Amino acid sequence: MLDRDLAFMRLVKASWTRSLGAEAEAILGEAEAVERSLVAFTLANLCGVSVPEGPDFGARLEAALAKAGPGERVVTAFSSHMPGACLNSACRDRAGVAPCEAACPFHALINGPKGNEIAQEACVDCGRCVEACPEGFLQDKVEYLPATQLLKGGRPVIAAVAPAIAGQFGEGASIEKMRTAFKLLGYADMVEVAFFADMLTMKEAGEFDEHILHKDDFLISSCCCPMWVAMLRKVYAGLVRHVSPSVSPMIAAGRVLKILRPDCAVVFVGPCIAKKSEAKEADLLGAIDHVFTFQEIRDVFQAAGIDPASLEGQDSTEYASRGGRLYARAGGVSIAVAEAVAELYPDKALYFKAHTADGVPACKALLEGLARGEKGKEGATFMEGMGCVGGCVGGPKAVIPRDQGKAAVDAQALASQIVVATRSDCMKEILGRLGIFGPDAFAESGRAGIFERSFNKPAG
Repeated sequence: MLDRDLAFMRLVKASWTRSLGAEAEAILGEAEAVERSLVAFTLANLCGVSVPEGPDFGARLEAALAKAGPGERVVTAFSSHMPGACLNSACRDRAGVAPCEAACPFHALINGPKGNEIAQEACVDCGRCVEACPEGFLQDKVEYLPATQLLKGGRPVIAAVAPAIAGQFGEGASIEKMRTAFKLLGYADMVEVAFFADMLTMKEAGEFDEHILHKDDFLISSCCCPMWVAMLRKVYAGLVRHVSPSVSPMIAAGRVLKILRPDCAVVFVGPCIAKKSEAKEADLLGAIDHVFTFQEIRDVFQAAGIDPASLEGQDSTEYASRGGRLYARAGGVSIAVAEAVAELYPDKALYFKAHTADGVPACKALLEGLARGEKGKEGATFMEGMGCVGGCVGGPKAVIPRDQGKAAVDAQALASQIVVATRSDCMKEILGRLGIFGPDAFAESGRAGIFERSFNKPAG
């Protein structure tokens, strides 16, 4: 079976010498005849495009890459290219259920005449099936190579890194060293998405103050996790009226950066496949140009011979708070919002009781209870959900184990010079440039529209 990581590194190196098509042909030529269609399927996904096996595969791959846009679906099934590919797979259990079917929270995989197919109207491109499939018949598209077109075009590209980045690239790979590493790849700069999480912390604190009028009220956080949001919109739409109308920190980062620097492009780097799909949603399109996973960037660094931990760091003013950095792990959003509520709206602090859920079963149990009129544990008033066990540090494309990631995130958060977002002079300056003067301005019509999102319509 083709080593996907090694193949990706070969393609990345070839793209730097303008020989990507020839390298793809070489990789395809090394495959056994019975594997060539699957290898071609994999190579196309590694390039972020859809190109079937056939004559002039390399040339067609390069042509598709040159035209690659945001419209491609993230998760694709090999059965759409090779009908019947997994019909005789030995991966099914005694009940006839394949691992990909069992992993999908939205029942989007159908065992049809071509094999397991994706019901596009139900799929949210979360990627759980990709991780579950033992044969490589379900894959996600990698957007790194399409993104290099931006770098080649001379447009400044900023890498916005998820709070879960702590520890992912080695114990010594500090934020300052990661900034150097991204600049060596040609990026204009690297910023922490934790800073934009801080903005949403203040926004949700204000919403908590506005909506929690007595102990029976509750607010559902919309921050961070596209899986959590998709569950609410597709399965528990009756709860949407309780959801904070906020974009994720990733989207906030892209929108704010493009206001402050209109000529820039923004790529997001994190541990999540579902973020690729979130960036393509119609009401969010344009905020983030491309999404990479930590594992993909690890491979790019290896291809380039870059070891972030060994680099000299590029210092910058401390700007992300402890709370914003804690968004990376389960319970972090609740901690951040609780601290902001206590600071901004102390009379409401006594009402703040969080119920956090991580992992799909726990998220479903929480939402099922809310749908039945149950308030969550101990009369909770703030509900936080993350689709991955442990939160983002447990994401499918993290480089290090979940527990190790949480420890690194907690250590980085503890070392933060800024404890609560409301105490940041840098935050006050940036919000002022956006026309937002003080936390209460988030609630003012027109002031904070870039942080708003409507969940009234169910997801398609």
